Amino acid sequence: MSQRHVIVIGGGAIGTSCAYYLAGSGWKVTLVDRDRQGQGCSSGNCGRICNAHVLPLNHPGAVGQTLKALCRRNSPLYVKLRFDPGLWGWLLQFARHCNESAMYESARARAALLDSSAALYRRLLADESIECEWQDRGCLYVYRTQSGMQSYAATERILREKFGVTATRYDGDELIEFEPALKRGLAGGWHHEGDSDMRPEKLLASWREVLLRMGVTIIEGCTVQGFARDGSRALALNTDRGPMPADAAVVATGALAPRLARELGCRIPIQPGKGYSMTMRHPAISPRVPIIFQEHKVMVTPMLSGYRLGSTMEFSGYDESLNRQRLELLKLGAAQYLHEPYTEPVEEEWYGWRPMTYDGKPIIDRSPRMENVYIAAGHNMLGLTLAPVTGKLIAELLDARPPHLDVAPFSVSRF
Repeated sequence: MSQRHVIVIGGGAIGTSCAYYLAGSGWKVTLVDRDRQGQGCSSGNCGRICNAHVLPLNHPGAVGQTLKALCRRNSPLYVKLRFDPGLWGWLLQFARHCNESAMYESARARAALLDSSAALYRRLLADESIECEWQDRGCLYVYRTQSGMQSYAATERILREKFGVTATRYDGDELIEFEPALKRGLAGGWHHEGDSDMRPEKLLASWREVLLRMGVTIIEGCTVQGFARDGSRALALNTDRGPMPADAAVVATGALAPRLARELGCRIPIQPGKGYSMTMRHPAISPRVPIIFQEHKVMVTPMLSGYRLGSTMEFSGYDESLNRQRLELLKLGAAQYLHEPYTEPVEEEWYGWRPMTYDGKPIIDRSPRMENVYIAAGHNMLGLTLAPVTGKLIAELLDARPPHLDVAPFSVSRF
């Protein structure tokens, strides 16, 4: 029998991982990307492997917090007001899922993915000698106010008691002793020791070389427009370069996945949540560990070869502009906490579309219309973190092997 051929659409962390595990399972793999492999939302983020990020955004009280944030000047959350039924429907569903039951349902599913992916990352780095500046330093969640500390104390209790995720608390000057780069006068912080970090563009560049050694074909600058079908099976991908025959396909296009929803025969309620980052050299007084300034939603990662500020959340559709005001918010936010929040010149300014689902869970499932096409998208802010487990699950599903995790929570039929 000839080798089975699968085309993976999308060359970010999720698509790259799918290609890796499918190639390792014996498939002939072609990876297709509309731009360059590894250059989308996976490349310029803050490089965190967020093992503590179990709880989804849809939690009790999130609606009130969101409305307050939208009313604040220079809020890290921005929604561009416009006629967009998809966005307003998404926001309504998000509000409906902001309850304890839905939060725990999502959290249990996310926890299983996080645990598996953490172990798979260790194996991947060891087996393939991938160079990505990986560091096991945890992540420090910092608060300016006592109310913020008290609020996160409740979250930390849930993480510890329900999911076994622990953190060390530092109050007042204890925080400065732990992280001298911070200013005095802050309320405190929580150090989640189990988190890791890396330089994501280096991960994807190194992983690319692994794929090429495994015989994966990478085609860049190619747009997939749909599928040629025979009944319930896809025969080929229709692209701007002509048809590409395959035995199976995987849609791993992140925030762009809804553009193929009609072809796939299902609803894919993913909204692009635009995030920003800027990369520069290290300041003289640089943090020792990655830090999240929770009340300003700004993240700083002191990588081995650079220093990156990032985050904010902007719902402006598929807007391709670089909003300078949003970039300035990163500097302003970091300046509230750090002695030296940034340096000049800025080497790179970047944005990416996070694929946000309203229930905080990704889609890892087969297309309802085509039995040989699978969807791996909607990873919210955890695409880099959940890449290995998603790739492994997709390979298991295409091989008709029992998946090592229950994939029912990630079914596309839940929409």
